Amino acid sequence: MIASRRRSRRIAAGALLLVLLAVALIVRLATEAAPPLRIQRTLASDVRVPGSPPVLAWPREGQAAVQVQGIGPITSSGSLAPVPIASVAKVMTAYLTLLEHPLGAGAEGFEMTITPAEVAEEERRAALLESVVPVRAGERLSERQALQALLLPSANNIAALLAVHDAGTLTAFVARMNATARELGMRSTRYTDPSGFNDRTASTAADQLKLASVAMRRPAFAAIVAESEAELPVAGAVANLDGLLGSDGYVGIKTGSDRAAGGCFMFAKRVTIAGQRLTVLGVVLGQRDGSLIEAALSSARRLGDSVAASLRVETLLPAGTSVLSASDADGHRTTIATSAALREVGWGGLELPIRVAVAQPTVARLRAGEPVATVAVASAGAAVTAAVAAHAVGGASLGWRLAHLL
Repeated sequence: MIASRRRSRRIAAGALLLVLLAVALIVRLATEAAPPLRIQRTLASDVRVPGSPPVLAWPREGQAAVQVQGIGPITSSGSLAPVPIASVAKVMTAYLTLLEHPLGAGAEGFEMTITPAEVAEEERRAALLESVVPVRAGERLSERQALQALLLPSANNIAALLAVHDAGTLTAFVARMNATARELGMRSTRYTDPSGFNDRTASTAADQLKLASVAMRRPAFAAIVAESEAELPVAGAVANLDGLLGSDGYVGIKTGSDRAAGGCFMFAKRVTIAGQRLTVLGVVLGQRDGSLIEAALSSARRLGDSVAASLRVETLLPAGTSVLSASDADGHRTTIATSAALREVGWGGLELPIRVAVAQPTVARLRAGEPVATVAVASAGAAVTAAVAAHAVGGASLGWRLAHLL
């Protein structure tokens, strides 16, 4: 009798334990967290703009390079060997001055007082037929006025003044010019003076284009090279030698010419395509078809205009283009595709980097049509569209839960 009661209690305890285990299993099955989806990119890192590359009006001589700022380089023409660049060298002198002494809007910056030795230096340079602006002992020139004299009438004597003011000696400043060129990736460039009068100051169009890009990002530089004239204390009104300035969107930058270099011009042209404001930057070197500066200006105009004419809005990615894939633990998979076309300004054959930013990289499930990521042109950053899930996916199935009970 007693043994029977003990056996009944053991059976009841065992049954209770089984019930508790069953409840625990049910709770575990119901609450087991689903693993995050595996999201992978399926879109290439770069997308090619449809169509053939543009036929540009490259100069018939010398060398040239162009780019559309914010979108990318087109290409270059002519020899890749370094050549004299004449007064285009003054762009580096101005860039370094502004790097060391930034100028705010309307600010005049530091001030230099002209010494008798500097007057004698100006007279010596003038006798050698260098490009100068007249100065007078005791004259005070602000940083802005000096940069205007350097970049508009292209004064060699002011290039030397700025160099010595900045670095103490011409030698030290030239060393800074070359160090900065290396930092900017201008591997085929060698500066020997701050003005470019020395024909051993040599570079390539492609290298000078790199300098144009960083210089034009400095508002004070862009503002000065866009001035048609300036007023200096002694020299009075001085005119910009850039004959394209103010026409058809041309806003600078710097001319240069001499017997060794031919006609040279670093230029900038503003264009608006589909409401997007862009800047075409270019450099032409070694132009000799006629008057040197006019030859450079004419070649630059033809090249810049042909680049502007090649720009158009193109569909880079049609709606429905697969961008990502998402798969769950059971092997179910869905594509994540653009909800609308991605369109951008470019030209045929241009390859643009595409950025895909996933909003939540560790989600466990997706609904059909749910936004997952944004897709944008990485360089320009103007064009953007969404990428959405084509089908629902995710969540842990009963089979997965049973397999992961332990």
